[in-house]
Amino acid sequence: MKRGRPTTNAIPHGTAGPRSADERRRALLRTARDVADDLAADAIVRDQAGKPPTDETARLREAGLPAALTPPGPGRGTDWRTGCAVIREIAAADSSVGDVLARHYVHAWSGRFYASQDDATALEEASAREQWLWTGAVHAPAPDGDSDGPDLTLRPRGTGYVLNGRRSVDTAVAAADQILLDALCATTGDVLVVRIPAGARGVTVEPAHDRLGQRLAGAGEVVLDRVAVTPGQVLGRRPHDEESTAPFTALAEPALRLALCHVGLGIAEGALTEARDLSRGGRAHRLPGEDPDLLLTYGELASAAQTAAAVVDRATEVMAQALTTGAQLDAEEPAGVAALVATAEAVTSKATLHITARVLELADAPGLDRFWRNARVLTAHRPVSHRLRSVGAHYLNGSHRAMAAFR
Repeated sequence: MKRGRPTTNAIPHGTAGPRSADERRRALLRTARDVADDLAADAIVRDQAGKPPTDETARLREAGLPAALTPPGPGRGTDWRTGCAVIREIAAADSSVGDVLARHYVHAWSGRFYASQDDATALEEASAREQWLWTGAVHAPAPDGDSDGPDLTLRPRGTGYVLNGRRSVDTAVAAADQILLDALCATTGDVLVVRIPAGARGVTVEPAHDRLGQRLAGAGEVVLDRVAVTPGQVLGRRPHDEESTAPFTALAEPALRLALCHVGLGIAEGALTEARDLSRGGRAHRLPGEDPDLLLTYGELASAAQTAAAVVDRATEVMAQALTTGAQLDAEEPAGVAALVATAEAVTSKATLHITARVLELADAPGLDRFWRNARVLTAHRPVSHRLRSVGAHYLNGSHRAMAAFR
């Protein structure tokens, strides 16, 4: 695949594409591999440049990935398992772009999490047709309804609202088409989930600079100064606390965390693959072949990656089943899903940090350190201890709500 030109396997957005779901899935995975190969070819150079992901998101659009990675519908969208496989494939080549795609995919599900069925369908069709790239930051409800106070405020004006404040966003702050946010209505006290077109009047962005890792994810802050919000931009209410959260809505936060597990797993697999290729090429501290210590190390690291993949895949399967169930989801199920996701996070974080640190001892090559830096940034705000506490609480107490507030 050549940069600046569409791939031969590009997914045609706004059309039914191949006739069967299986054919669409195979075509999408081929496209993901092509994009990953393209990104891997200049990953080190782009990481060193650390520019906003304008070029990277253009590559995604050329391949049709933003349109393809929307919730499944008639002739459009992608099921959860396949979407996560695409994210992981891209993340192994460039975890910053994998991060962008992971958050885009989960935010594209937000109509189903917060809006009515009809509104969600219309939003998803528009997203696929226009090939919107999504970003944003929606806070999870606190366990007791307590919070640090609103950073975004909505005030009624006419039939809509005016939005003010600023919010940190982890990806594509200057490259996205739609920004998903939650804000407190100053008059009713409701927390509303809204989508803001990136070019709307009053929206400015402040990109983050000099990040340790995930340099191309496009993190920064969105500043909103008297931004007009129409009724059509309001998806729905975000519950104040876990107890008032509908079962299906409770999947929103663990779905994002699970998508990011696939990014972390992609980092581990990408680091291990690159180190292996360097060892085979003789650019390692020790030559391959019959060196028992080297074989032991690679065996240990490969086993750690495969163990993490097994746990993540199990959580992915259960999440996929829950998302397919939809509004009929049982009230007890989100807690079990969230516990599996927390387990996947804990296992993946440990494995990814271990693998990306160890490969630096196996090969001395420019750019290999990016995997460790990216893993550190991705996992920094998701402490393993917090995830293990949520797993323990579910195991010990059988909590009927997803413990989403440990962050």
